[in-house]
Amino acid sequence: MAQSPRIIHLAWGEMEADGLDPGCDMKLWPGGGRAWDWRETGTHHVPGIQVADVKELLENGARTIVLTRGMELVLQTCPETLQYLRDRGVQVHVAETNEAAKLYNQLVERGEPVGGLFHSTC
Repeated sequence: MAQSPRIIHLAWGEMEADGLDPGCDMKLWPGGGRAWDWRETGTHHVPGIQVADVKELLENGARTIVLTRGMELVLQTCPETLQYLRDRGVQVHVAETNEAAKLYNQLVERGEPVGGLFHSTC
């Protein structure tokens, strides 16, 4: 299985991962990733990350998922999303964006098939 791209830069409103175009919010998974456009699924800070937001990560082989809360912990995660992942045996971590990026990179370095949703502002 392909390795997940490592996060190489993260700052307010800026994010960059190996081999991908820079962006603000990103979806990452084993072998790739892309910009995370909340409009695709109608995501908002509240109620937060939805099942539809994480499906692409699973479809691309992620077995561990890192979800971010934003830099100021504004972004929430729907309880249904956490249950959906747990029901599929996926290990889930939810953390402030900088902490989440560090954890994600540690998992990448260990060769785990990790995916993540990263919100680089509030």
